Amino acid sequence: MHRFMGSVGIEDYDAMYRWSVEDAPVFWQALCDFCDVRFDTAADTVLANPDDMMHAGWFAGSRLNYAAHLLRIAGDGDAIVFRGENGVRVSLGHDELRTAVAQIAAGLQLAGVGTGDRVAGFLPNCPEAVIAMLATASLGAVWSSCSPDFGINGVADRFGQIEPKVLFACNGYYYNGKTCDTRPTVEGVVQKIAGIKRVVIVPFASDVPGEVSIDEAVPWSDFAVVGALYSYVPVDFDHPLYIMYSSGTTGVPKCIVHGHGGTLLQHLKEHVLHTDIGSGDRLFYFTTCGWMMWNWLVSGLAAGATLVLFDGSPFYSDGRVLWQLAEDERITVFGTSAKYIAALQKAGIRPKDEFSLPDLRAVLSTGSPLAAESFDYVYDAIGDDLQLASISGGTDILSCFALGNPALPVRRGELQCRGLGMAVEVFDEYGNPVVAQHGELVCTKPFPSAPVGFWNDPDDARYRAAYFERFPGIWAHGDFAELTRSGGMVIHGRSDSVLNPGGVRIGTAEIYRQVEKLDEVVESIAIGQNWQDDVRVVLFVVLRDDVVLDERLQQRIRTVIRENTTPRHVPAKIIAVAEIPRTRSGKIVELAVRSVVHGETVKNTGALANPEALVHFANIEELTTE
Repeated sequence: MHRFMGSVGIEDYDAMYRWSVEDAPVFWQALCDFCDVRFDTAADTVLANPDDMMHAGWFAGSRLNYAAHLLRIAGDGDAIVFRGENGVRVSLGHDELRTAVAQIAAGLQLAGVGTGDRVAGFLPNCPEAVIAMLATASLGAVWSSCSPDFGINGVADRFGQIEPKVLFACNGYYYNGKTCDTRPTVEGVVQKIAGIKRVVIVPFASDVPGEVSIDEAVPWSDFAVVGALYSYVPVDFDHPLYIMYSSGTTGVPKCIVHGHGGTLLQHLKEHVLHTDIGSGDRLFYFTTCGWMMWNWLVSGLAAGATLVLFDGSPFYSDGRVLWQLAEDERITVFGTSAKYIAALQKAGIRPKDEFSLPDLRAVLSTGSPLAAESFDYVYDAIGDDLQLASISGGTDILSCFALGNPALPVRRGELQCRGLGMAVEVFDEYGNPVVAQHGELVCTKPFPSAPVGFWNDPDDARYRAAYFERFPGIWAHGDFAELTRSGGMVIHGRSDSVLNPGGVRIGTAEIYRQVEKLDEVVESIAIGQNWQDDVRVVLFVVLRDDVVLDERLQQRIRTVIRENTTPRHVPAKIIAVAEIPRTRSGKIVELAVRSVVHGETVKNTGALANPEALVHFANIEELTTE
């Protein structure tokens, strides 16, 4: 970051940030120069339509290829290191990775895949997933993936909309000591999606006997064309690279299309500048192929990092598997979720006391707001000289609006800064920018990683409705946030889950931060229940084994909330439940719980990792009384 700031003659980050949004075309061109982005055809203009957030025309006229930038490093140094829950370790050098990509790309071409065709992956977080994606991208085809824990309908709801020509699928996977057979799911998906011409089977689970009963199925090793030489197809800057999916908890998932150029530039900025990733770094993020952090992680290759992949349960065996991985593989940047950090703290695990982590210099957290107490825990139990970066963005932008900065202080409970080139503000309900107040997180100017559009949305009606109707012409992200006076950010929850008792807006994360301080509480979820012409706050808690929600514990919960927030945050009802429903990327679903409490139908339970958890919230007698 310091070196980049020096290259443009700016010494202060606040000034740097203002310049990056006020003179965005110059900033993004400077980033391209600094990160050695190689265009096959130069742009006619850096920003063609500065007043059009939806169709800004970044680097109009240029051509490049995302995969080419991830594969440009040569040699036998590690490009990918994979560790499985079952103890398997695989490593690939940069030359080996390029060769493997060439062979799978040749197989895709023989299967009739060309520019613009879709290729899908139903795969664990393994090297084959990265190889298949890069092969797809190198041809100008479009990649989309989800994790193998999805059921038939969850996969078909996603891939069925985009009609992939080729499906890469695993025969099974390992999770928490169990082998999960995915062959019935693969067979069911192929029956539902008629457009799939070829199924390529990755034999990931070695102890799953037999074959997939699909005529079009071939093993990975047979699909690869031995001896193929790597090449790539230059494509337009906005040419589709990825199709991502919204959570789908309120209906069929939206298909969000991201382009080659915007994805590459945004990820280079976030890796190289905001995380200081470069050659020699070993980058890890605990993720599946169904979460945008997988796409973010893979882009680390363009910055020269080695990717460290893990597939399995983060709490397998004794809950220390990821820290053993960090020690063994000398991880320098460790990425995870806020819930994982909170769970480590609750379990009393202190990685720095048990593992040698001299290479670790940054811990990244996302998925939900990171509580202030989790900052304390990381610096006490993991390392006191780390950069702890809570980051926030989303699938919608395949990147971050606010994130870390190695050149700035870490402030307890805050995201360090807004991302360079991202004109992020917090608006009050009237559309006025505010500081040190809660409001809507918005972006007021174009940025390169905005979606190219939604799939099968020719007039952009769904795209416009998703982000631009609240404040016309301005991206409204759906986060309830606060811009601090120091230039950091605090995320208080999702806007659609904001509680509104007595007309006062309350972010659910503000409650969770306080409740989950208590050792008795494992996790919590809060909703607003319609009650007597108003809304009352109802808090559901999952408690530790052998803990009972008695009057004394309820009073402790209410006291910690009242003392650290406001009386309006205090729940009218506190109810113990066995489990909280989550999406497959680990996010709790307040809207689904609210619907069940109000007797409404949850439209798409297939989007949930544990839909059976919703049963706990139906017909609760306590919710019918004062």
